[in-house]
Amino acid sequence: MGQILEKVQGKEWKERQIQMISNKIFDRVKSDTGRSNLTFEELYIAVLLVYNDLNKRLPGPHFDPPSKEEIKTLMRESDINLDGELNREEFVKFIRRITKNTFFTVSQGLILTLAVAPTVALLTKRTTENVPGVGKVVQKIPNSVYASLVTLVIVAFQQGAERS
Repeated sequence: MGQILEKVQGKEWKERQIQMISNKIFDRVKSDTGRSNLTFEELYIAVLLVYNDLNKRLPGPHFDPPSKEEIKTLMRESDINLDGELNREEFVKFIRRITKNTFFTVSQGLILTLAVAPTVALLTKRTTENVPGVGKVVQKIPNSVYASLVTLVIVAFQQGAERS
């Protein structure tokens, strides 16, 4: 549950994730080419790698990368020194711009799950009262513990369904 709550914490977590993914991808593409900046072709490959990483790490639906035209436009807007290439700092800003909606979608989904799941848990606890054997055991579990367990099961189920 701690990992789930960490993901909802907001800007700090988001910034750490973007910085980590951006640095990893920038270094990977840069080492493959031996250059210090990224050209459009290298940037396009980097964007595909970033979205691949995001789809592996973040809960929620699969996120498609922007089109080549969108990347070209955003590259021009992110290229502060106007050299036609992106350095590390420009690349991180570029990644922040293209992933802004992705993190918003993930946060909304987690908040909704964490708000709805405990309510569902308490409703299901009441319905188990009349089930022989199970009802007595479930009723002995404190509401807060039961709600946490059901929330964890729902989140695990969502993540399992997304991987399928």
